[in-house]
Amino acid sequence: MTIRILGIETSCDETAAAVVEEGRMILSNVVASQAELHAQYGGVFPEMASRMHVESIVPVVDQALAAAHIGWDDLDAIAVTYGPGLPGSLLVGLNFAKGSALVKGLPLVPVNHLEGHLYAHWLQTGAEGSADGNLRFPVIALIVSGGHTELILVQDYGQYERLGGTLDDAAGEAFDKVARMLKLGYPGGPAVEHAAKLGNPAAIDLPRAWLPGTYDFSFSGLKTAVLRVLQKYTEPVPHSFYANMAAAFQASVVDVLVEKTARAAKEFGANAVLLSGGVSANGALRDAARAEMTLPVYTLRKVLCTDNAAMIAGAGFFRFQAGDRAGWDLDIEPGLQLT
Repeated sequence: MTIRILGIETSCDETAAAVVEEGRMILSNVVASQAELHAQYGGVFPEMASRMHVESIVPVVDQALAAAHIGWDDLDAIAVTYGPGLPGSLLVGLNFAKGSALVKGLPLVPVNHLEGHLYAHWLQTGAEGSADGNLRFPVIALIVSGGHTELILVQDYGQYERLGGTLDDAAGEAFDKVARMLKLGYPGGPAVEHAAKLGNPAAIDLPRAWLPGTYDFSFSGLKTAVLRVLQKYTEPVPHSFYANMAAAFQASVVDVLVEKTARAAKEFGANAVLLSGGVSANGALRDAARAEMTLPVYTLRKVLCTDNAAMIAGAGFFRFQAGDRAGWDLDIEPGLQLT
């Protein structure tokens, strides 16, 4: 029997729904972005995000079912993100999934948002550099986004060891904050990457927080270093400065991410490295990772790097196969980790 899972994702500012077949084939993947709305604040405004989820969730799910050319009766389960994320945003998706599962008589499958980023690599995309599910364990996964910087050892399906993570700002959060300092726009990741292409990373000396002996990360000091250099300039700031600073900042982040990931892959005998999360769309990160490592480095199409529901439906399939079902008392866990 072919298993079709409806995935629902509302952990931050993307209202997303998708239908995935057998954990691999994407039948639909609909994302309603709030980026333009939050750009005026230079970051996500949590209360506004949850309000927009309420307005968007029904049409987004309807669109996902229509695009997949199926109805509710053709589904086998509903998978939903219950953490980590913004509390108000998570509640919208979870409560919609609960209500739909109850009314339609479908099993409810709880999915960790971080696990979703991992299982995006099992989806068939045909994109260059993607794994398309052809993976042998163990693998090292680097999950880098606006809210997370996690280095994970994946021993098997559902078997994870968290090797390290950020002690302060996540990499994506640092990109957003530095982009705001440099008045480059929002979201910060693409804005900094675009500016960095015109700059010289060696023009400005910025620190690297290596945190010797650990697989942890820290980017708050780097962010402060950018601010201190910026404060030395009086108006008008030379235009070339912004490009050079963007390039130097990006290089500092990429160097630390790649070096620690490569070291973990070697220490734990990984067969591959998986790059996931919004920051994994960064071209400099992808190029540096492939240049540094001799083992395969797998990346995703950019639409699967950022928050989406196909990854939740994909992870939900494996949870469903393992017999994982949630009761009606399932609650959100904003600080949920992957262990």
